[in-house]
Amino acid sequence: MFSSESNRFVDDGSGGRDSADLEIRPGGMLVQKRTDETNPSAVSIPTIKVRVKHGSSCHEIQINSQASFGELKKMLAKRTKLHHLDQKLIYKKKERDSKEYLDVARVKQGSKIVLVEDILGREKRCLELLRNSNAEKSSKSLAEINLEVDKLAGQVTALETTASTGGKVSETDVENLTELLMMKLIKLDGIVAAGHLKLQRRVQVTRVQKYIEILDMLKHQSSKSSSNGAKLRLQQQENPTGHMPKDSKPMQKQRVHWKLENSVRKNPVMQQQQQKNSESVVVTTKWETFD
Repeated sequence: MFSSESNRFVDDGSGGRDSADLEIRPGGMLVQKRTDETNPSAVSIPTIKVRVKHGSSCHEIQINSQASFGELKKMLAKRTKLHHLDQKLIYKKKERDSKEYLDVARVKQGSKIVLVEDILGREKRCLELLRNSNAEKSSKSLAEINLEVDKLAGQVTALETTASTGGKVSETDVENLTELLMMKLIKLDGIVAAGHLKLQRRVQVTRVQKYIEILDMLKHQSSKSSSNGAKLRLQQQENPTGHMPKDSKPMQKQRVHWKLENSVRKNPVMQQQQQKNSESVVVTTKWETFD
């Protein structure tokens, strides 16, 4: 019997129950309140047997009458080998949400439920798994490359310090470091990244490019220094005393004369002109004398 004054159920001898033992479910149904299973004095909740049809198979499941459809899916996953997120449970021609309770949906002893595979849900789940796997793989690859670049960065800094203090930088070391850094750029280009991982990859690319530019500058400076040194050594070999030799002018004249003869030999027009000039000159042994 329900008393409106106290808003409680009172026992009138007809099996009435105190409202403290009852609760209202989301569907508006008034049922016995769920009790804590860890409490030994709690009232046991009855189990029911439901029949679940899956294709040509039929499974009988013993389950708590106040369980959710999501719990039922997890129990069916062991029987059907179908992931619980890839399942659709249909009861009374209506798909049931995983959070919905069996007793609220009025599932009773011997009720029949249909299980079908959620193909769209399975595809979404597989795509999500693939996306998470790729993200984890990309994150791991970026972390490895970051450590490798840290080691190479130390070597670049050492070469830069050597050059700044006037020391000699080996071009071979510069080329080897440049090649290793270029390989890191290729690895970074092959990483599939999105979101914050894409930003991390861009930061690493910029960092590697900066080190390559430093190495290019060191290589240019080393090459320029080597070229200047070679010219200086050549000059010293040609003129060890550092003074202009006395016969330098005659030697220069001989070189000019030799170059002129070569150009005449190679140029037919100049040869003809030289022959005409030679023919126009008359050689004689008669000398005029002047008083």
